[in-house]
Amino acid sequence: MQERNHSITPKQSGSNWSIQIANWRDYAQLNTLEKACFTPNDHWPFWDLIGILTLPGYVRLKAVIGEHMIGFIGGEKKPANQRGWVTTLAVLPDFRRKGIALALLERCEDALGMPAIRLSVRESNHAAIGLYQTAGYQLVDRWERYYTGGEAALVFEKRR
Repeated sequence: MQERNHSITPKQSGSNWSIQIANWRDYAQLNTLEKACFTPNDHWPFWDLIGILTLPGYVRLKAVIGEHMIGFIGGEKKPANQRGWVTTLAVLPDFRRKGIALALLERCEDALGMPAIRLSVRESNHAAIGLYQTAGYQLVDRWERYYTGGEAALVFEKRR
């Protein structure tokens, strides 16, 4: 996968960021990112992070400034269903609303290369829901009490 650079204007953050393929060496930074972006009940445990960074058939992309990870997306191909799943998407709070999450999402969709892409999101995560709707995702299902604490998951799909 070719690396693409994206400039963030000085008015936005004063930094340049790029999207790169992530691997097992990114575990520590991904773990830190997960803890910064998700509640203790929602961030992924050790083995899930190692899996997304190493198992075949997964897309794993990171947004970086220099050597510092500021965002991450993971996706899984489900060829039998002709569907891909975005399994996680996170951008550090100080770097949100700068187009990074949307760029990660678009690159993940391209890398998955499936005619349909799905993802799930907490019902209360209005910022993420807005991002997904802007990116062309439509609500297709609702999973009651999916998340710890009993909150429902909304399942969105994008057809390509």
